[in-house]
Amino acid sequence: MQSNFFIVKGIAIAISLTACSVSSDKVIEPLIVLGAQPQQNKNADIALVELKEEWSSLSKVNHKPDWFQDAKLGIYTHWGPTSTANIGMKWASGWYGLDLYMDEVYDWKTGDVKLFGDKKQPKASYTYQHHVKAHGDPADFGYKDIIKQFNPDKFNAQEWADLFKLSGAKFAGPVAVHHDNFAMWDSDVTRWNSKAFTGKDITGELKSAIEQRGLKFLTSFHHAFTWVYYANAYKFDATPETADLYTDQHELTDFEPNDRFHEQWFAMLKEVIDKYQPDVIWFDWWVEVLNEEYRKKFVAYYYNKGKEWGKDVVINYKNTSFPDGIGVLDYERGRPNKLKDEFWMTDTSPGAWFYYENAKFVEPNQIVDILIDIVSKNGLMLLNVPPNPDGSIPAEMKDMLAKLGEWLAINGEGIYETRPWTVFGEGPTRINRGGHKIEKQKIAYTDKDIRFTKKGDNTIFAFVMAAPMQDIVIQTLNTHLSVLEGKIKSIEMLGSNEKVNWQLNENGLVIRKPNVLPSDFALGYKISLYQEQEVGIGGEDPGTNGE
Repeated sequence: MQSNFFIVKGIAIAISLTACSVSSDKVIEPLIVLGAQPQQNKNADIALVELKEEWSSLSKVNHKPDWFQDAKLGIYTHWGPTSTANIGMKWASGWYGLDLYMDEVYDWKTGDVKLFGDKKQPKASYTYQHHVKAHGDPADFGYKDIIKQFNPDKFNAQEWADLFKLSGAKFAGPVAVHHDNFAMWDSDVTRWNSKAFTGKDITGELKSAIEQRGLKFLTSFHHAFTWVYYANAYKFDATPETADLYTDQHELTDFEPNDRFHEQWFAMLKEVIDKYQPDVIWFDWWVEVLNEEYRKKFVAYYYNKGKEWGKDVVINYKNTSFPDGIGVLDYERGRPNKLKDEFWMTDTSPGAWFYYENAKFVEPNQIVDILIDIVSKNGLMLLNVPPNPDGSIPAEMKDMLAKLGEWLAINGEGIYETRPWTVFGEGPTRINRGGHKIEKQKIAYTDKDIRFTKKGDNTIFAFVMAAPMQDIVIQTLNTHLSVLEGKIKSIEMLGSNEKVNWQLNENGLVIRKPNVLPSDFALGYKISLYQEQEVGIGGEDPGTNGE
């Protein structure tokens, strides 16, 4: 079948012509499918051309559409049978399905058994020990049986979506499948899915509720690592009959998945794409280990479906899963320590990734500060919300998201739809180096730390990262430097009608300490500049009329 695309009065028309033999008394009309015109991509010439499964073709897509760069904040949720497995654990395990099968702790990267103590003896993992006490020998009661205990009876997609909207997020969605290979949707390609075991299509319900509130929809996929995750399960309860959950049996150090695994990896992605049309697909690691042909097959399929739907979709990835220009690079619990030319993102969590009975959450102020620092460096935050095993949201998370939303309601003008300024900031507090998992560094911003964003060439936003103890001095804007595009026209404090008293001198922009702060968190200022137009461009003599 050959497809040809035409534009008729702003409508994209796909005409499919099928070669066939017909009798002389019949006329076969071409099938005409009407749909919304695809949004403009970065290369207008390819807007209606099907992308090929080649990196050179796929790199022409608009991989960082404006809507995604404008969003700045998204939410996803680590939740499923792993949450249930963590009930009663002193130290929760986000990798329960891997740790469960360690009667002897081994290094999954090498397969070597680890030795402990003066006598250098092996020992069972804490998760294995807990599992035996709570459920029995993993040979009799393994992860496949943990799945049967997952009971999301308090899950309410509408309540979740209300909370996501309240937080100020612009897109949200579930972890569709984690390393445990359990699909959180109504699936026909795997029997290990939420509809089959709980009667709930988690992904479908969230899609409907989230999009009803005007947010874009995300699904995340972590199942590339499943091949490694369950490698030791065959020592216990895995069998050829459960290989569709645990993968086919292989050595611990055999890191190259077989063809069947690749086919299932792609089939699960394709099913979610076809059924739920996500705006964003986010990948955890290990995708880089998969066969390149399957990676290209996925990218081509998803981006071509986006064209068919008439919307710009986004792929997020880690490490070297895809070449530059294919998607948006993600830093796990990390970020760069400098301004990046290429748009990027961070995935982070205010506590553990999954439910944890003794969970400790960071303060809302820290989440606000991280968000500001990310946006100032040309990035976006994807924030994890870990629900309780029953599907309810912890009170601490509700409070945090509400406070984040309150701050964004005041300061969102300087966050949403902004772009990085000439420099990302100034002040004494800076990340040591940068990259994945640098949030382990204890960073506490002060009132001397400033972060910048901009809109157009005539509006700069400056965020003071802590309540000012005295007058604010923004040294970057001192009169010895030429960083401003024009003279300052006015300065406003976001969320306040209080007059801002300021002066510009050789020390910097000096702003009088405000009397009342509009928020308990970072303080935002909007700095508007005069529009200074060049003269003589049209051929007029600026010396004659001066205008």
